[in-house]
Amino acid sequence: MAKTATRLPGGRVIRALLAKYACPLGHHEVRTRLLGAIASPDPDMKPMTVIAGLWGGELPPFDSIDDANQLLGALVMGLWNELASHQDPKVPFKAVPVPMEPTAANLGHFGLVRGQEAEGFVEGLFNGADEAGLPERAHEAVTHLGDIRAMMLGVADLVERTAGEPEDRAQIKKTIKHLRAMTEIMETEIHAAVLSCVRARAQGLPGLTSPWSTGR
Repeated sequence: MAKTATRLPGGRVIRALLAKYACPLGHHEVRTRLLGAIASPDPDMKPMTVIAGLWGGELPPFDSIDDANQLLGALVMGLWNELASHQDPKVPFKAVPVPMEPTAANLGHFGLVRGQEAEGFVEGLFNGADEAGLPERAHEAVTHLGDIRAMMLGVADLVERTAGEPEDRAQIKKTIKHLRAMTEIMETEIHAAVLSCVRARAQGLPGLTSPWSTGR
């Protein structure tokens, strides 16, 4: 008898669960944090520890075992396994879609989300440490992602500081175009880092010591 395919939770369900349990990270940053952990060279990386780290180190309280299984199933069996597919060179990573209407609010949101995505990936890659032994291509990617994070969050900060001022739609549209180009670079760098780490693990290659600081 044919087996019935198991339907995995989609992004909408996972976002609702993260909101229900007051996860301090948005769905976009959770995605990249988990992807970074999947690629991490840290031999002590454990999925459940990474999941708990989304809440600062301890899982949120649950009313029942079923509730715990629902959340952990969505994040581990669902999102984690989905993201693991990006270890395949033919399955490139894609950032979450964001509104593109040329408004200051959308521009600020765009910068904030992309900055947090870049930060989340490297946080996961380093598995909570201040430095990691990474293969050369991943080392380069971390440097590039740090620059992208700074630029994206800088745009978000500028929008916040100039809130209430008249909007220059033409300039906003131009800036959004630049951020879209930077998003493509970010996606490329994240996927390159993942593939580089996968190859290095398979071949047992040593890595370069890469520092990372998010100002935390």
